[in-house]
Amino acid sequence: MGKAKISLTSLPIFDRNRMPVPDTDHSSGSLFLIDKPTGWSSFDVVKFLRSRIKIRKTGHAGTLDPLATGLLVICSGKATKVISRIQELPKRYRAEVRLGASTPSQDAATLPDAFAPTEHIRKSDVENILAGRFTGKINQIPPMYSALQKDGRRLYKLARKGEVVEREPRETEVFDIKLVSFDNDHLVLDILCSKGTYVRTLAHDLGIALGSLASLLNLRRTSIGHYHVDEAMKVDQIRTIFDQQT
Repeated sequence: MGKAKISLTSLPIFDRNRMPVPDTDHSSGSLFLIDKPTGWSSFDVVKFLRSRIKIRKTGHAGTLDPLATGLLVICSGKATKVISRIQELPKRYRAEVRLGASTPSQDAATLPDAFAPTEHIRKSDVENILAGRFTGKINQIPPMYSALQKDGRRLYKLARKGEVVEREPRETEVFDIKLVSFDNDHLVLDILCSKGTYVRTLAHDLGIALGSLASLLNLRRTSIGHYHVDEAMKVDQIRTIFDQQT
């Protein structure tokens, strides 16, 4: 007989409504909902929490780029066995997109490298293209500025050297996408998508589909499955709880 599968609903969840207590043993498995601040890598948040709960076996269930903010689910101890299941859950994002300019990284991490007109774009154009070409299963070519590997080398390291290599398209799924606001050359999108979706690539491809260019300005992950960022702890809250003990 194999070992019983860990149930997600049986794991304790620590969030803004149930804050962790110092010196608690989390080796049997805990989930932490954290609102990742901008400028932090996902692993920065893992290291931050790991050093405080003192559990070496700690990892996150879904990477956010350093410039992105929002929900990061961190698993400790035996809960690391459910990381892959959490990663498979649908993810919702609030994305701010700038029309009229592209960047090498497809987001605000790099400066614009090309420009295009936007005067011809109407709100109805955006809504129609989102519904017709960016809903359901779509193919994306992963960006050069990504952690994917080609012949054992990280793509972002090649990109920083000015190298571009061929990447195979990947199928992903957009379950729902809505235009929240449209103001001149700025769009705000609400996106519910599957694992592996590059929102900055979606923004890049949307610009081209609109007969222009585009890049991602800001990204916030608001939910993963039924876990929501409104319930997540801020890193300053965690720091206050643990660091006042030292």
